[in-house]
Amino acid sequence: MTPRPSEEARRALREARNRAHPAPEPAPGEEPRPEPPAEHRDSPADAARAALRRAVSQQQAPAGDTTESHPTTPTTPKAPTTPKTPDPHHPPSPAEMAREALRAARREQRHQPPGDRTELPRAKRHPAPGDTPAVRARALRALIGDAFRLPTGTDDPEPAETPRPTHAPQPPDGPRPLNEALSEPLPEAPPPPVTPRTPRSMAAPSRDGDHRRTFPAFPAREPGADGFAETWWGNAWVAALEEGALDPKRLARGRGYADGGNVDAITVTPGLVLAYVKGSRPRPYRVQVRLRTLDDADWELFVDAAAERPGHIAALLDKQMPHSLAEGAVRLLPGPRDLDPRCSCPDSGHPCKHAAALCYQTARLLDADPFVLLLLRGRGERELLDALSRRSAARAARAAQDREPAPLPGVRATDALAPRRLPPLPAPLPVPPHPEQPPVYPAAPGGPDPFALDQLATDAAARAHALLSTGRDPLADLTLWQDAVRLAAARPGSGLTAGTRALYASLSSAAGRTPAELARAVAAWRQGGLEGLAVLEEPWDPPAGRFDRARPLLLAADLPAFRPWRNRLTHPRGHVQLRLGRDGLWYAYESEPGRDDWWPRGTPDIDPVGALTGLGGATADE
Repeated sequence: MTPRPSEEARRALREARNRAHPAPEPAPGEEPRPEPPAEHRDSPADAARAALRRAVSQQQAPAGDTTESHPTTPTTPKAPTTPKTPDPHHPPSPAEMAREALRAARREQRHQPPGDRTELPRAKRHPAPGDTPAVRARALRALIGDAFRLPTGTDDPEPAETPRPTHAPQPPDGPRPLNEALSEPLPEAPPPPVTPRTPRSMAAPSRDGDHRRTFPAFPAREPGADGFAETWWGNAWVAALEEGALDPKRLARGRGYADGGNVDAITVTPGLVLAYVKGSRPRPYRVQVRLRTLDDADWELFVDAAAERPGHIAALLDKQMPHSLAEGAVRLLPGPRDLDPRCSCPDSGHPCKHAAALCYQTARLLDADPFVLLLLRGRGERELLDALSRRSAARAARAAQDREPAPLPGVRATDALAPRRLPPLPAPLPVPPHPEQPPVYPAAPGGPDPFALDQLATDAAARAHALLSTGRDPLADLTLWQDAVRLAAARPGSGLTAGTRALYASLSSAAGRTPAELARAVAAWRQGGLEGLAVLEEPWDPPAGRFDRARPLLLAADLPAFRPWRNRLTHPRGHVQLRLGRDGLWYAYESEPGRDDWWPRGTPDIDPVGALTGLGGATADE
C-alpha cells in the first residue's frame, strides 16, 4: 500500500529530529521509551512546511539536477487532483506550492475511511496534559507564522549570513523567486525635515455663531500711519489701554507688532478676546484680553434706553455708537483698569507687548463694527436686535392703547359745496429795526464749530433783514470767492487763531484758493469792501485826469517821484504803492523792499497824499 503524503512528511520530520537530537539509550533494566501516540504526531501543517522546503530547494537547484536536496526525506506524492498544464516559462511560486500542499492534506484527510481517522479527532477527544485554550492559541499563532515563512534553501535554523552588496543587483530576465526578491535590502530613505510645530490659526468660521465671532488677521499697515482708531469709541478703547498700562515702552513694542501684522485671526466671545501673536520665537504666543460682562439688570436698562429713542437703533444698524447710548445709564466702554490682558509669554508686564498688540487690533475691530463691544459685554448682535424689536413693539402697543381713536378724516359734502367767502389777509408785520441775535449752539464731539455756526446764522439773519426791508439781496451778485472773502472778513477778532485757521482752510478749499490768498483778500475787503477786493485783484488803465494830477501833488508834498504803471504809483524804493480804484479813491499798499508782496494798509482817500498819511514814516524819502 502506497503511503499517504501526510504520513510520509511526518516520518521524514521525525527522522530529521532524531538525527538532530538522538534519543538517549535506556538504562540497564529500564524499558525502552514507547512511541508517541498518534495525536501527538506531526500535523498536516508540518507536512506542508516540509513540502514547501523541498519545493523551494528544487526551484533553487540547477535545471539538470533532479536529485532531492535532502535524500533522507522521501518525496511526497500529490493527492489526486485535476492536473494543471505546467508552464515552463512561469514556474509556481513558493506560496502556491504551500497552498497546494495544504489542499492535498485536507483532501487526503477528507477521503480517509472512517476507521483510519485516528489522528486529529482523537487528539480533540483526548487532549494532552497541560493543553489549555491559551496554550492552543499560542500554538496556533506559531503554526500560522511558521507555515507561510519562506525558507532560505536549507533546513538549518540559522543560515550563514551573506555579505550585503553595496549596489543593488540587476534583475535577471524573467521572474525571480519570492524569497530572493524579499531578501534584497531596501534603499534607505532620507529622514523627513523637522519643522517646528506651530498651533493652528484661531480662524474657524464654521464654529462662529451669535456668541462667537472670528475675524481674519489684519494686514500690515503702511509706515507712518496715524492712530489705530478712527471713531470716538475706538479711541476710547485705546485710551483705556494706554492709561492702564505700566510701561510705555511695551505699548510702543505692541504698536509695532500690530503695525507689522503679527496678530493672527481674532476670536471674540462674551468677556474674552483671543488670538495668537507672533513674537521673537518661532512659536506664537496665545494672548487673551478679558472684560467684565454685564448682568441681566444692566442689560434691561440698556435695552430700555435704546428702545426709548428710535435713532439709537438706526445708529446701531448703521454701525455707529451714539454717545448717549454708550455712556448713559450703563457704561459700555472700559475704563483704565477694566481690561485684563493675559499672555503665554514669560513677560510679567501689564500689559506685555503681545497683549498690547491684540488690544490695538481690537480697536480696529470696534471701528468697523460696534456690535463687537456689545458681544464683549455679553450679548450677541442677533440676540440684542431681537430684544430691541420686542421692546419697541411692546412700547408701541402700549402707546396705541393709551391713545383715543382718531376721528375719520374728511369733510362733509354739504360743507364742501356750500359757498364761502375767504377772510382778508392780515396786514404785514412791521419790519424789525435790526436783526436779532441767533441762539447759542452747544459744542458736540465730532460736530461743527459752534462759533462758525454762530457766524453763519448771524450773516443769514442780516441778509434776511436786508431783503425784508429793501426787497433785494445785496449779496446775490457775489461770486463764490467774493462771498468766501466776505464771510472770512466778518470773522470777529484779528490774527490767525486756531479757529480762524480752521475757517480759512475750509473757505479757501471750497473756493479753490490757498489760505494765504484768502488772508490777503480779507485785508483788502476790510480796507474797501468789494471795491477794495477789485483793486487788489484787477489792474486797469484809468483815463487822463486825476491819475495824471496825482504825481505833482506827491512832489508838492516833498515826496519822491513815484513810478506809474496802469492804475498804480510805486515809490522808488519799492516799499509803498498807491492804487486808484474805479470808485475814484486811492488805496495804499506796503511791501518789503525788493519783493513784490503787496498788502493793503491804511484807509482809502480821495487825495493820494491823504492815503499815505496813515503809513507814517514809511513814506519818508531816505
